[in-house]
Amino acid sequence: MRVISLNLNGIRSAASKGALAWVGGQHADVVCVQELKAQEQDLSDEHLSVLHDGREMKGVFYAAQKKGYSGVGIYSSITPSRVLRGIGVREFDDEGRVLRADFDRAATPVSIVSVYLPSGSASEERQASKFRFLEAFYPVLRDWFTEHRSTGREFIVCGDWNIAHKEIDLKNWKGNLKNSGFLPEERTWLTRVFDELGWVDVFRRLDPRPDQYTWWSQRGQARQNNVGWRIDYQIATPGIAGIARAAFIHTADRFSDHAPLVIDYQTAA
Repeated sequence: MRVISLNLNGIRSAASKGALAWVGGQHADVVCVQELKAQEQDLSDEHLSVLHDGREMKGVFYAAQKKGYSGVGIYSSITPSRVLRGIGVREFDDEGRVLRADFDRAATPVSIVSVYLPSGSASEERQASKFRFLEAFYPVLRDWFTEHRSTGREFIVCGDWNIAHKEIDLKNWKGNLKNSGFLPEERTWLTRVFDELGWVDVFRRLDPRPDQYTWWSQRGQARQNNVGWRIDYQIATPGIAGIARAAFIHTADRFSDHAPLVIDYQTAA
């Protein structure tokens, strides 16, 4: 099973740069996208589904109420048995930040989640909102992990987490110690997700190398010089994380300020 995560920074903009056409050629089973910056009624047929191996990967979406802002989506080659939108907190559900799709046809049921955590870089107010999201989302992750243990359901939570976990995960870590995305409180929260709850950072499990980034500032020559951050993750329950076989960040094309994160899982039919 191939799973891709990509922050589009606007689905219409990214599509015009070939993002969805590229997705269609990747033999993916599930593609999670973030930052739609569009509401569903604004999307054309080319955005609502992706042609893949002669079949349609149909999308489900969760848009923000505010136009041109946030929003997440999931494309899949198999129709989900259930789709859940939001986490029950209006502040964040109005921004379209969490979308879960359950797939139950395989021997082991799997849930794929597309998430877009708030960025706090714009202002102190937005950073405060980000901290509130972290507080609200932690028990959701705990509940999903409890569901995993009690039912055997595996989870892959894909998306733009807007946190670089460790020094290896951004180029200029010393200069960003007081900046949103690398604050001690944010990094500690993510450590708790891994160490206390038991979730697994699948990419880092497979690839321990430095200089592996998924986002670059659009200022200066950041991308050309690979002065980036790894803030896009696939975070999974241990069972499915343990059968991840390959991972890569696709940097050959530039669809947005993020790069697609691709991971292959050796799942049974």
